[in-house]
Amino acid sequence: MTTRYSRDHEWIRLEGDIAVIGITDYAQEQLGDVVYVELPEVGRTLAKGAEAAVVESVKAASEVFAPVAGEVVEVNVALGDEPAMVNTAPEDAGWFLKLKVADKSEVEALMDADAYKAFLETI
Repeated sequence: MTTRYSRDHEWIRLEGDIAVIGITDYAQEQLGDVVYVELPEVGRTLAKGAEAAVVESVKAASEVFAPVAGEVVEVNVALGDEPAMVNTAPEDAGWFLKLKVADKSEVEALMDADAYKAFLETI
């Protein structure tokens, strides 16, 4: 499936029933150099829109929200040692968590790449 985007600048990519989630390139640019990432516990259930993680940069701390509801099945432990991966590969190696999606229609309701690009032009 293609990547979808939230208005809070998270990206989500479905791999079967599992969604990989991170922040967009735009979001990491706004944050600046990421120095710490606080990830959720595996097994935690997240509601759509709930705080899923926290990113701290040299500029500020920001929440990362769950773009869909689901259960955390994996977190990117590599970010503990290398939080800068959020800056260097935000939509690849810098992913934050994987969720077992409760309702796949929530993913479909998010913006596709063209809609997200248009949304960025309004900011």
